[in-house]
Amino acid sequence: MSAARIDHVVLGVRDLDGAARRLLEDFGLASVFGGHHVGWGTGNLIVPLGSNYVELLGVVDEKQATQSVLGRHLLSTMEEGDRLIGWCVAVDPFDETVDRLGLTASEGSRVRPDGTTLRWRSAGLAEAMADPSRPFFISWLVPPAMHPGRTGVYHPAAPKGLAWVEVNGDEAAIRRWLGPGDEELPVRVLPGSPALVGAGIATASGNEIVLR
Repeated sequence: MSAARIDHVVLGVRDLDGAARRLLEDFGLASVFGGHHVGWGTGNLIVPLGSNYVELLGVVDEKQATQSVLGRHLLSTMEEGDRLIGWCVAVDPFDETVDRLGLTASEGSRVRPDGTTLRWRSAGLAEAMADPSRPFFISWLVPPAMHPGRTGVYHPAAPKGLAWVEVNGDEAAIRRWLGPGDEELPVRVLPGSPALVGAGIATASGNEIVLR
C-alpha cells in the first residue's frame, strides 16, 4: 500500500432526514444532500469533514434496492436499527491493491444537487459487506476539490476530520487485507465478531465526537 487514508465511514440509517437531524442536535454535525446511487436504489447524505467524511446511507427506492447487492444488504442490516456498517480506504495506486488482493474493480457514480456527477472506482465492497471489520477501497475520478469531504457546510462542532476507526475482528487478517503501510491508518482492532464498532472525529476544541 503506497499511500492510504481513511476516506469515509458509512452509517446505515432507516430515515436519512431523521438521522441528519439527530447528528446536528446531538453532535453539532451538519449534513448536506449527496445524491442517489444510479441503479442501486440507495441514496446518501454527507457529513463533510475535509479530507474525509461520514456517509449517511439509506434506501430511497426499495424495489430497485432489492435488485442490487448493496440495496439488499442495507435492507437486511437496517432491520437491526441505525448503525455503522462499513468503512472505506482511499489507496494510491488503486490497481496495486486490487491486484494484490485479487479483487474486481467497478465504477460507481451519483449526481450531486448541482447537476455534476461524482465518479469513482471501488473494489472489495462485497468482501467488506461479508466482513465489516475490513474496509473496501476507493479511487476518486474527480478533482480533489470535488471530493465529498470538501463540500462547504457550517458545523457547530467545528470538526477537523476522522481521527480513528475501531473494529472487532481478526487483527492479523485485517492487517493482511490492508497490506504494506497499514500502520499509516488509525485503526483500532479488538477481538470479537467482525464489525465496525466506532469512529472518532477530532474537533477544534480538542474534544472528540464518537460515533457508535
